[in-house]
Amino acid sequence: MIDSILDYNRQFVAEKKYEKFITDKYPNKKIAIVTCMDTRLVELLPAALGFKNGDVKIIKNAGGTITNPYDSTVRSLIVAIYELGVEEVMIIGHTGCGVQGMDSAHLQSLMKERGVPDSHIGLMKHCGIDLDKWLHGFDDTESAILETVDLVSNHPLIPEDVVVKGYIMDSVTGALTAL
Repeated sequence: MIDSILDYNRQFVAEKKYEKFITDKYPNKKIAIVTCMDTRLVELLPAALGFKNGDVKIIKNAGGTITNPYDSTVRSLIVAIYELGVEEVMIIGHTGCGVQGMDSAHLQSLMKERGVPDSHIGLMKHCGIDLDKWLHGFDDTESAILETVDLVSNHPLIPEDVVVKGYIMDSVTGALTAL
């Protein structure tokens, strides 16, 4: 599959199809969005919100939530705010999220089925990583999004003048509900 993607890329560049996407690194609308990596949102979210290339910074992860105040998502927000001029942050969860109800024990058993030895899992735990907490999903999307809004709004490195709001998007229609 990767080889076919690379073939497409070479043709894309050769035909200069990239020209319609040219923009700079600064988001036109001064907004950063933290959202889920769900494949249903790849085109739906920008289309449903009227964004085009260059309008916003989109930061994606599993669940569209922040579980650690010093993880890479927060780092990305800090860069977006201080280096790229972001003034508002939207935390957007969605219906039918796969992280809702995700079970750490199940994920660990899948790891073992794929050949990850118990010793590697034990090593993670020995290094202070609580896999049960780290790989646990959330029970309620709305609560998880509100917790992330609270974390970002009250983060010691996020300026108070940055507006942070939470939403849930319908994964089928793109309808956005404010929390």
